[in-house]
Amino acid sequence: MSQAAERWDLSYTQNRELSWLAFDQRVLEEAADPSVPLMERLRFLSIFTSNLDEFFMVRVGSLTDLALVAPNARENKGGFSPAEQLRRIYAAVVPLVRQRDQVYRELMEALAEHGVADIPYKELKNGEREYVRAWYREAMRPLLMPQIIDPSHPFPHLKNKTLYAAALLREGDKRRLGIVGVPDVVPPILPLPARPGAFVRTEDILAHHLRKIFKIYQIEEQAVVSVTRNADISYDEAMDQEDLDLRAQMTKLLRQRERLAPVRLEMQGEAPALQAMLLRRLRLTAEQSYVCTCPLVLKYAYQLDSLDSALFYPPHAPAYPAWLDREVPMWEQIRQRDVLLFYPYHSMQPFLDLLRQSAADPAVVSIQMTIYRVAGKSAVIKHLCAAAENGKAVTVLVELRARFDEGNNITWARELEEAGCRVIYGPAGYKCHGKICLITRKEKTGLSYVTQIGTGNYNEKTAALYTDFSLLTADRTIAADGVAFFQNMLIGDLRGSYGKLLVAPVSLKQTLLRLIDGEIARGDRGRIILKTNAVTERELIDKLAEASQAGVRVDLIVRGICCLVPGVPGKTDHITVTSIVGEFLEHSRIYCFGEGALRQMYLSSADIMTRNQERRVEIACPVESREVQDFLSDYLARLLGDNVKARRMLPDGGFVRAEQAGAVPVSVQQFYLDHPPQMRATERGKGRGWRLPELFRKRK
Repeated sequence: MSQAAERWDLSYTQNRELSWLAFDQRVLEEAADPSVPLMERLRFLSIFTSNLDEFFMVRVGSLTDLALVAPNARENKGGFSPAEQLRRIYAAVVPLVRQRDQVYRELMEALAEHGVADIPYKELKNGEREYVRAWYREAMRPLLMPQIIDPSHPFPHLKNKTLYAAALLREGDKRRLGIVGVPDVVPPILPLPARPGAFVRTEDILAHHLRKIFKIYQIEEQAVVSVTRNADISYDEAMDQEDLDLRAQMTKLLRQRERLAPVRLEMQGEAPALQAMLLRRLRLTAEQSYVCTCPLVLKYAYQLDSLDSALFYPPHAPAYPAWLDREVPMWEQIRQRDVLLFYPYHSMQPFLDLLRQSAADPAVVSIQMTIYRVAGKSAVIKHLCAAAENGKAVTVLVELRARFDEGNNITWARELEEAGCRVIYGPAGYKCHGKICLITRKEKTGLSYVTQIGTGNYNEKTAALYTDFSLLTADRTIAADGVAFFQNMLIGDLRGSYGKLLVAPVSLKQTLLRLIDGEIARGDRGRIILKTNAVTERELIDKLAEASQAGVRVDLIVRGICCLVPGVPGKTDHITVTSIVGEFLEHSRIYCFGEGALRQMYLSSADIMTRNQERRVEIACPVESREVQDFLSDYLARLLGDNVKARRMLPDGGFVRAEQAGAVPVSVQQFYLDHPPQMRATERGKGRGWRLPELFRKRK
């Protein structure tokens, strides 16, 4: 028995990495779902591919490192060593790659009926071939840097996730490797003017010209290839050094990411001898290589938008809440009642209006805010800069270590500083993932505040794509907590105390454990509903299992990884796990304990993961407005009642669709598209409340 098995009960848990692959398979299932519009299915296929790329870069990369430095370490959900996890991952990915090939083939056949076609070079018509050849001569060929590999030409550095055309070359009795990269500056596809919707992939054009590029050789085999590299760069050194320019160090680390060790070789096209040669050069094993027929990069799916609208989801424009008065400053409306914005059904504009109005309001003295990820053209940054230029004291905690957004955040930090904002970074060794904005106003009677707490980022683009909540409140205790939070971050104090806010790494996990204990004490009258993106934290998993064994009804709504397995006799009988993958990314986090008068609810930026609970700065905010609580309770009930996009986890860790024979189809996302949530339009300050759907009124 392993050390992990001796210490932990593994009968109701599963390995994190394999659970993540099961999540990406659910994304792949959306690409195969005939009820999803065809171009949206292609985009789900692109999301699946990008997800898998990041999984190899980050998770497989870190496990590869761990296998070298701690080969005997055992993870505490499956009991596997790093090497055992890697073997299981490599094997589990094979059927996913095959399924992707099949889905892509079926999709392109269906799309061809609508004129959307990925045209192989050899199938181009005469006029099209001349057009593509001319484009190649003028736009691509001058940028190519072909190389052969022999004793005089060392093996080149293959950049992470860059496409290359590779060939096994023969000259007499000698074999050589030839390789040429697709230039970064060329587009991924070349549309064919005479056939709207038809295109040629750039790498296919390059591959067709390999015989001319390596004209003095005979080509025995060729394929399009891509190398995935470990991207799990370590921030420890940067965090531990004093008097260090953190932005400069982050820039250096990002350059290192491009040169880290390879962890995967992908090939589009069968070329066994070429594959063996590349694996030997890259020092990879055969199980780290995947051969497919589907293109290795599918991001071009987002460029194919001038097509029949029937191929896409119906257009959705997030609504400005009708119960908010555009003629009345947001500050005044928040002072009278808590405001809950529900993205993407609500627009982010009310919060942007609050920032814009505060930047221009002479009475506003300061704005303090955390930044993790923002849009490429960020109105949030624009308003913060305007506030600083208008003489407000603007403090922005920019998290430079937001994975794959590090470069953007370095740029934004510089821009904020140049506008006069005070820019600080997360405390050493801890990412600041919490979402909080505190605005302070000087009134005749003293200082007043508005605090915003979010479950997601201050990003206008993702606010139209992800389900998230933004709570705006004039609660003075929460505001006092906000003041204390930013003061603590300025001096690097992670152990500050707060009146209402739960702040990781100190009070969040401990309070969740205490709240679960409270439901355990109520036995079969206990009730817990947690909506989150992932459940991996072992101590909280065990506490939830303990709650189940005490008879507490526990519903987990988990989009991605869930290491807790429900329905295990005597262990997790009273736990259900639901996952919803649909048009919008289910990103919001809600913690709900108890029912009726005993109900306690929190909105949070934190998942039920060890990193969020113990190694990040996270925030959970209590929801005290009865009207907002009622709405969130109804939302959770609708999620649990979804029988269109929901999957239910089985005791073996697998998932099945939550379809119910003869039941009326219920899609929670479609419901809110059809019924954007609104407050009752009543006289200000009287009779306020959410318009609760019929489901909730009946359930009450």
